[in-house]
Amino acid sequence: MFIHIGNDLSVLKSSVTCVVNLETVSPSQKDVTEFINREDEQGRLQYVTEEIPKSLVITDDKTYVCSLSANLLLNRLMSADNF
Repeated sequence: MFIHIGNDLSVLKSSVTCVVNLETVSPSQKDVTEFINREDEQGRLQYVTEEIPKSLVITDDKTYVCSLSANLLLNRLMSADNF
């Protein structure tokens, strides 16, 4: 089962390990910033959109920066169980 995460990109549901709500992350939370920087340095970071990022979708092999809300993405992950 695939989950649409924005634009024309979908990821395999079973590869999603985490969805991070960037709207609730404060600038003082350096661990998130460090994680994003490390993923970028390793070539694992992919921007799905040029809009304001609202969430990170972390998969087995990539981290995606998305403009879709974490709640919407989590709902898509949960509703995918019904198909």
